[in-house]
Order: sequence, then structure tokens, then C-alpha cells
Amino acid sequence: MIRRFLILCLSIAVAGCATYAPSVPAGYTGPRAQLDDSAQTQSGSRADFFVVEQLDGAGVDNSLNETVRRNQGRGMSMTPYFISRPLIAEKPIKVSIRGRTHYAAPIQELTGTVYQVKGIVEFTPKANGRYAVVGELSESKSAVWIEDAETHQMVGQKVEVVGSARLGLFEK
Repeated sequence: MIRRFLILCLSIAVAGCATYAPSVPAGYTGPRAQLDDSAQTQSGSRADFFVVEQLDGAGVDNSLNETVRRNQGRGMSMTPYFISRPLIAEKPIKVSIRGRTHYAAPIQELTGTVYQVKGIVEFTPKANGRYAVVGELSESKSAVWIEDAETHQMVGQKVEVVGSARLGLFEK
């Protein structure tokens, strides 16, 4: 009986560990591009993050996850941390992106306004190109898109919600 309980506890603990796929396979030597997450800091305890969640359906780590990990135990204070990832260039890719308001403390997130917009953008990165996930979150319009980091020209399509993208209490 105790053995079954320990196996159950271990299974639950391991299931909670997130694993992420590499954005470029090991040993790949072809042309590459770079894709960065971004954020707009609203205060010392709130920021709007614009991040990559998946590349061609495979989960990848992002700046929102990294910020949560590095700021645990800091109370109502938060410093955003950013992740940049390589991409295989000259090959079409489907990128799942998300814009979301994040607060330093969980109680702030429960009681504060949280906007979220997410979707999939398809584009073909150019060799040596640098791209960023950017966006805007507001009561009247929220959007997230990928743009060329040098020219600020949008690549692929914009994921947009006209009207409120505010999350309800049980959606946060």
C-alpha cells in the first residue's frame, strides 16, 4: 500500500515538470534566424508579455515562464527576463504566439485586469534575420504579431481581438 502511494506521488511530481523541445534540432548546421519575446513594463509589478508558446506544434520555453521562475519569492516586485531562440531559416514555420498581462504576485493577478490574445502565425524566416513577438493589450483592442526586429515590418498575419480581451476570474 505504501509503495503504491509513493509511486502515485512520484508520478504526480514528475508529471508537473515541463519539458520543452529545442527550437533547432541538435547538429543542425544550416541557415538560422532569431526570434525574440518582448514585454512592455507597466509598473514594477505588472507587464504585458508577448511570447512564443509553440513552434510547429512543439512547446518551447518563453519569457513569461522565465520571468515567473526568476521572480518567485520577490513579493509585489517583478523584473522581466527575456528569451531569444534560434529558428531554421528559409523554411516555413507555424508559431503559436500569445500576448498576456502578468503581475508579480498571484493575488494581483486574481484581482487585477488581465488581457490575453493568442493565435498561430505562419511565416518563413530569412537567413540571419532577427524577429520579435510584439503587441498591444488594452480594453478596446488587443493584438499580437511577429515583426522584423530591424525594419519593424510585420511578417505573417496579426492575431487581433477588437473589443475587450479581458479574462474572467476563472480564466486567469
